[in-house]
Amino acid sequence: MTLSPILDAAPVIQAHVAAGLLAILLGPVALYMRPGTKTHKITGYVWVSAMAALALSSFAIHSFAVIGPFSPLHGLALVTLWSLWEGVRHARAGRIAVHRRIYMNLYWFGVIIAGMFNFLPGRAINRALLPDTPDTGFVLIALGVAIALLMVLRPTLRKLWRTSALHG
Repeated sequence: MTLSPILDAAPVIQAHVAAGLLAILLGPVALYMRPGTKTHKITGYVWVSAMAALALSSFAIHSFAVIGPFSPLHGLALVTLWSLWEGVRHARAGRIAVHRRIYMNLYWFGVIIAGMFNFLPGRAINRALLPDTPDTGFVLIALGVAIALLMVLRPTLRKLWRTSALHG
């Protein structure tokens, strides 16, 4: 492991990585702690700020350009910014279940699954964490996507299992 690909990167990439790490680490704290507490609210606001910084900084990164300077990841950044706004709006309106669902999906799909693609060979995270075996990134991507999908689908799978256990 070597941090030089990140430390030698442009400042916007360094800011993007820092915001991403903060979002990865704070997401579970905000999502899985008791809602409504002061700690939940503070952690949530910091997480929303990190996610906004993550999304906004992506517009200055063009290494994966497909259409002019933009890529599908920039579309994801727009969805992220909209989702952040919607999550706050629903929380303020007292629609906590919707607020929770928006942020749960944003964490698992917008942070974890999208973040896993930083393990593609050639990307700074891959070069930093897997300098000797960059193709291992494909295995990590598949594993990360599978875990994230299981976490998102877990409530549905649990209901299906209960239903089949009752009728089986």
